[in-house]
Amino acid sequence: MSKIYAGARLRRLREERGLNQAELARLLAISPSYLNQMEHDSRPLTVPVLLRLTEAFGVDPGFFSERDTGRLVADLREALADEIAAGRLSSADLGELASRLPGVAQVLVDLGRRNHTLSERLSHVAGGRGADEPAGPRSPHEEIREFFYRRQNYLHDIDTAAEDLAREMGVRAGEAGRTLAARLLVRHGVSLAMDAGRLHHYNPSTRVLRLSNRLRPGQRTFRLATQLALLENGAEFSRLASEDCEEGSPAWSLARIGIAHYFAAALILPYGEFHAAAEELRYDIERLTDRYGMGYETVCHRLSTLQRPRLRGVPFSFVRVDRAGNMSKRQSATAFHFSRAGGTCPLWNVYEAFAAPGRIHVQIASMPDGKRYLWTARTVTRHRGGWGEPGKTFAIGLGCEIRHAARLVYSDGLDLDNASAATPIGMGCHVCERLDCPQRAVPPLGRPLDIDENSSTFVPYPVVRAPRTP
Repeated sequence: MSKIYAGARLRRLREERGLNQAELARLLAISPSYLNQMEHDSRPLTVPVLLRLTEAFGVDPGFFSERDTGRLVADLREALADEIAAGRLSSADLGELASRLPGVAQVLVDLGRRNHTLSERLSHVAGGRGADEPAGPRSPHEEIREFFYRRQNYLHDIDTAAEDLAREMGVRAGEAGRTLAARLLVRHGVSLAMDAGRLHHYNPSTRVLRLSNRLRPGQRTFRLATQLALLENGAEFSRLASEDCEEGSPAWSLARIGIAHYFAAALILPYGEFHAAAEELRYDIERLTDRYGMGYETVCHRLSTLQRPRLRGVPFSFVRVDRAGNMSKRQSATAFHFSRAGGTCPLWNVYEAFAAPGRIHVQIASMPDGKRYLWTARTVTRHRGGWGEPGKTFAIGLGCEIRHAARLVYSDGLDLDNASAATPIGMGCHVCERLDCPQRAVPPLGRPLDIDENSSTFVPYPVVRAPRTP
């Protein structure tokens, strides 16, 4: 086992739990001076200390590993793209900063994004637009993605509250719809009606919930669970949304909806039962959809939230993209980085899924830092139901680090130890470090191009290579 120096992470964990060094040292059965040395990277974290930290705080040992800096390094590459392009920073600098001082690195990421937003606003003003016209800030939907991204797609209090309610109501797999409808009627006086137009509409005055007659049974169940969540836990949803968003803002309203959706999934698919079923079936998504009568996307999204301390499932990343590469959902409990600079990697199997709709595609993918992932991808299609009416098709991707892949049925028959068999992908051409990728759409950051009218290469943007040392 390689030595782990993670003083900044250890210190931050201690401060977040409100402990001083003496208190944490007592909890870990070590001396305060030894803890002080570990927090200042004079000594590495030992295996016994890691095990005690895992037991005491419910964190995965990987929390202290350099593996988890990959996402932060990628954020730094995007936020500090101009500095990298000018040669003032290197990849090694970013890795050192993310590993040693993650708090400072996150501040730089936030400042870099703020600077980018201000630059866009100035450019809009210079282009003749009014100074009061908004330009550049993230959309409310992007803010909500960040809300769940920062929490690694797991809301502990919401998840446990939903599980307690499911136990109280007696929710059973595949039969939740009737139970939820009865709860809405008896407890809240909410009656159901069918609607040929909108997917759903709730009228607080008449206490009538209208559901589209085109919704499938699983979709109707999810709408019922969402409405029940808002009626019984709306105040708590508002409090949690206010942690990141200004009350009454569009982002705050979307956060409430997102939390309600989270609660609904946790109510229909209660954590303990669903986690046990996922482990039993080796995360076979289609068998889980059959058992619970829910859609493919709902099951995948729920699988990506199984990160309860001391009862963790496989840490997944979840993504939903359309044919044009637009990413409408992205959540992650892993270090996998989703680009915010626009565009994703065309070599990623989420795009291959559109070529064979309805079939699950499996890929071992390797990121530029050498970290490998097992990805599954499958399309889902939604129609209004009438002839000639447009539908919408998405690819749903679910991926985990290769170290967890053996727990998945999709790893059967794959050579998980053969790194050379992995497909090399990146986090988007704008920030990807792969210099020899034939699919690259833009030049790499911080590297001068090797332009020669007498020569061409298969790589679209060849760069000047450093001379080899003899």
